Amino acid sequence: MRVLLVEDDAALSLGVTRALEREGWQVDSLADGRQALTPGLVNQFELAVLDLGLPGADGMTVLRAWRSAGAKLPVLLLTARDELSDRVAGLNAGADDYLVKPFDLPELIARLRALKRRAEGRVSEVLRLGDLSMDLSHRELSHKGDPVYLSPREFALTEMLMQRVGRVVSKDAIVARLSSWEADFSENSVEVYVHRLRKRFAELGVVIRTVRGFGYVMECGASAFSGDGERAI
Repeated sequence: MRVLLVEDDAALSLGVTRALEREGWQVDSLADGRQALTPGLVNQFELAVLDLGLPGADGMTVLRAWRSAGAKLPVLLLTARDELSDRVAGLNAGADDYLVKPFDLPELIARLRALKRRAEGRVSEVLRLGDLSMDLSHRELSHKGDPVYLSPREFALTEMLMQRVGRVVSKDAIVARLSSWEADFSENSVEVYVHRLRKRFAELGVVIRTVRGFGYVMECGASAFSGDGERAI
């Protein structure tokens, strides 16, 4: 999951970033509200953590601008103010949740997980495909109960495909999702990682199918597919 963190307190920003990265999430941080108003920036992320007391442009201004521009990602507001009117104003402006400083990092992580599940229409932290099971809370992948070990990038790509089982995931979407892992991540890099995962999952009864000109689909079973993952014509 790729998260945008907008927080001007350097120590807090670093602490939150490290905590989210330990969860396997990819975090981009900003310290100025004006930077968060860059056109199209917020659309590159799946969740946002937004402080209200920002320099340049306050969090409420940023949030309203995002929603006015059509941004639909879940947004969790951070604030040092615990007034009911502030919480109501934030929620009415388009926030999905609200956390008052100081807060415990486990609570922040739990709230972000809940927002992600809600946005995806899920109630569980476990993704399943055939005998393959991914526990998002513990960042573990298993097949019939046996662990399947992947690199962080391989895990992130597998998570993306399992979240959209039976639907095409475009190369552009994969590049956008994984780009914070590696600055020069490209479409060629996507092909390399897909090739690795295909070989890994072939014996587990899972196929990553190429839809030419569009992207990739993860499915059960290998019938009707050629050895390179392309649909047999």
